[in-house]
Amino acid sequence: MNAEEAVKSGPCGGPLHGVRVLDLTTVVLGPVATQILGDYGADVVKVEAGEGDLMRANGVSRHPGMSSIFLAINRNKRSITLDLKQPEGRRIFLELAQSADVLVHNMRVPAIERLGLGYSEVKAVNPSIVYCAATGFGQDGPDRGKPAFDDIVQAASGMASLLGESTGEPVYVPALMADKTTGMAVVNAVLAALVCRERTGRGQYVEVPMLETMVEFNMAEHMGGMAFEPPMGPPGYARIMDGGRRPVRSADGHVAILPYTPAQWQRLFKRVGREDLYQTYDLSDRHKLNENVRKLYAELADMAPLRSTADWIVLCEELDIPATPIYSMADLPEHPHLKSVGLFEVVEHPTEGRIRQIRPTARFADTPSSVRSLAPVLGEHTVQILKELGYADEAIADLCERAVTGRPLGNGLTGEEVKAAS
Repeated sequence: MNAEEAVKSGPCGGPLHGVRVLDLTTVVLGPVATQILGDYGADVVKVEAGEGDLMRANGVSRHPGMSSIFLAINRNKRSITLDLKQPEGRRIFLELAQSADVLVHNMRVPAIERLGLGYSEVKAVNPSIVYCAATGFGQDGPDRGKPAFDDIVQAASGMASLLGESTGEPVYVPALMADKTTGMAVVNAVLAALVCRERTGRGQYVEVPMLETMVEFNMAEHMGGMAFEPPMGPPGYARIMDGGRRPVRSADGHVAILPYTPAQWQRLFKRVGREDLYQTYDLSDRHKLNENVRKLYAELADMAPLRSTADWIVLCEELDIPATPIYSMADLPEHPHLKSVGLFEVVEHPTEGRIRQIRPTARFADTPSSVRSLAPVLGEHTVQILKELGYADEAIADLCERAVTGRPLGNGLTGEEVKAAS
C-alpha cells in the first residue's frame, strides 16, 4: 500500500476525536487555531456574544453575518450564543467548561478575569483543563494590557521594517501574517499541553503571546551578528537583505527560477550557452555564490526574456532546477498540482449555497482530518448544546426570551419552538 492509499484507507474521526474545545475566540488568530483543532477531529464549541464574531461582517458576504473570511476559518465548529456579562450566561459557560478538554480565548486577560472566567475560576470547575490564552503581549511585561492587532504586531516585531529595507519605508505584509502565524503556534502549544496531560493527568495554563511569537518567527534567519555577544555585526540574513533572488521577466510573462547550488548555476549557464560566466563568477562553493548572488540574478534577468515561461519551466525540469510560473491568487484553483490533490473544494453550505473552501492540508493515515460541518450561522447550535447540558425545553425558551443566550433564533422561543429548532 502506498502513502496515498494509506491516507485514504484509514478510519474516520481524526486524531483529536473525543477532545472537546471550548472556543472563546474572535477575529482571525483564535478562530484559525480552533478550526485546525476541529479539522483534526475535536468537537469545537464556539461561544459568541449576541452580535457574533466580528469577522462575520468582514470580507465578501452573500448574506449578513456569513462573510468569506468567517466561512474560511470557522468550519467544524458549533455556535452557541451566550451573554457572559449575565450571571446565568457565565454559569452556563462554566458548565460547558466542566466537560471541556481545552479552552482557548484571545481576550485581554483583565477583561476575561472581570467576567469571572479567568484560569482560576475555570480550573476550579475543571482542574484537568488545558486553558490557553492567546495574548498580544506576554503578561509578565509592561505592554501586557495593551491592545494588539496584526498591523501593530507586524510593526513591533520588525516585520514592517524588514519589508521596507529596499525602499526605506516600513510596509505591512498584505496578509494577516501575525494572526495566522500565532494561530498555528496556539495549535502547537495546545497539542503539547494535551500530550503532557495524557502523561501526567494534569491540565495547565498556557499563554501564547503574539509579539514574542512573531519576533521568534522573524529572527530565526535574521539574528545575524546579534547571535553572538558582543555582537559580531548587525542583524539580518545577508543573502536576503542584500537582495538578488527575484522573479524574472520571460518572453511572455514572469517566472521564478532558483538555481540553489553552484552546480545548478553551472548547469544552467552551460545549457543556455554561457559557459563564459564560469570564469566571470567563482562558483567553487556556497560562500562565493552568496557573495555574487545579486550579479548572478542580474545575469539571469538578462537571459530570461529570450525564452517563454513554458520553455524555462521545461529547461529547468531537465536540469532539476526549482522553477515555477508566477501564480496569482485567482489562478490557484487551476494550479495543476492543487487541482490534482483536490485542495479547493466546492461544497453546498446550508444557508450560503455553493461555496469554495480549502480542505484540511495535514494528512493522517489512520485518523484522517475532515470537514464534518461548515461554518455555523450565529447561535445555530445553542439549543442543541443546552440540551446536552440537560436543560429542558421550557428552560431554554426562557433563557432565549431573557437574552441570556443572545436570542440566537429570533425574539425569544417558546417550548414548542425549541423542540422544532432542535
